[in-house]
Amino acid sequence: MLETTPAGVEFELSQFFSESRARATEYGSHYLALWDALEEAATGGKRVRPTLVLTAFSGLGGVDMALAGQVAVSFELLHTAFVIHDDVIDRDLARRGVANIAGRFTDRAFAHGAEPDQAAVWATAAGILAGDLALSEAHRILARLPIAGDMRVRLLDLLDRAVFVSAAGELADVTNALAQHPPGMDDVVATLDQKTAVYSFEAPLQAGAVLAAASDEDIATLGRFGRLVGIAFQLTDDLLGIFGDSTKTGKSVTADLREGKQTALLAHARSVPGWDVIDPLVGKRDLTEAEAQRARQHLTECGARHRVESLAREYAARAIDELERSALPAALRGKLATLAGSSVERSR
Repeated sequence: MLETTPAGVEFELSQFFSESRARATEYGSHYLALWDALEEAATGGKRVRPTLVLTAFSGLGGVDMALAGQVAVSFELLHTAFVIHDDVIDRDLARRGVANIAGRFTDRAFAHGAEPDQAAVWATAAGILAGDLALSEAHRILARLPIAGDMRVRLLDLLDRAVFVSAAGELADVTNALAQHPPGMDDVVATLDQKTAVYSFEAPLQAGAVLAAASDEDIATLGRFGRLVGIAFQLTDDLLGIFGDSTKTGKSVTADLREGKQTALLAHARSVPGWDVIDPLVGKRDLTEAEAQRARQHLTECGARHRVESLAREYAARAIDELERSALPAALRGKLATLAGSSVERSR
């Protein structure tokens, strides 16, 4: 991946949460606990989105890194909001083996004598509200930037598009899991594009470029590159969700199978002979490790693993082609080409 996000972004996030917690004290201990949980949700992670904002900004001649840092924080809070809301939709109480906001408020509810259904309502409310707070701040940061009005509008439009398209992708993801006729490969890839690639890669890169006053041509190139590399990244993520090393990824390698997540792996496996071997294991909530291993073996033998690995490499190669045909500065092209390569050659 790209170099580590500058400490300035971490400082800005820390300042935001410190100020917000100070404001929250006026509204009681539960609200303060919500802000504590929200800060915890925003801590750690790869910081892919802020790094992309700063990489595009500096690579296209931007010099005010403090200003760019604000935009970077906005896109990281957007990501935090989506992660929190995603957990609510999936009814998850933990992320990376640690209690998430819903999990923390479930425990808090029980500690205050709540019944199970009351605790579930409190947990859901906490997750929705925390995600809303992060999303609101992402917009507020851009709205208050000391820049020309037309540039501010362009940045807000990018953020709006990221939210709008990602909401469509999230709904499609849920719909795919419930559909009577599960999605094919094209539908799965379209969902990855909408749910992840736009907000995680396209929008941050374009935001950095807009802030650097880049040409429309360069902004469009970064958008196309971002969509392609974002799909490659997410296809690899789905592979790691089943074939990865949980000690490196921090994620369960059985959760996707237990949930029946409609990935490209399953789309391919469903299109070739032998689907009846794995079908009973997909969505099996009490899936054992032995059963998961049997599913992995079948996904390998039927060619699904190879097909998705190849598809991820194809999208990464197409992303690099966009760079090579572009007028982007050579140094920026080099960094982004490295990103494209590492999007498919990673273990976490």
